[in-house]
Amino acid sequence: MAVKIFIKRQVAEDKEKDLTLLLTELRTLTMKQPGYISGETLRRFDKPGETLVISTWQSVDEWREWVLCKERSVLQDKIDLLLGEKTEYEIYKY
Repeated sequence: MAVKIFIKRQVAEDKEKDLTLLLTELRTLTMKQPGYISGETLRRFDKPGETLVISTWQSVDEWREWVLCKERSVLQDKIDLLLGEKTEYEIYKY
């Protein structure tokens, strides 16, 4: 069953460019993963620095395998350090 992962992040305005570079690198890796269907990154109109990533996967198991991937973990640690907090994920099914 396909799932959507919602990932909301808040970043300081002076670090937005750095976050964009890291998210681009993460997206490049994500696109090569088994089970990945699509993704989009949205920037909140009325709240600068807030982004929402919506990632679609064929199954929650394939998403979880990706979460445990070493390459992803290294990038995610850099993102969390930049944000000053751990990234949270919400998983929704169709």
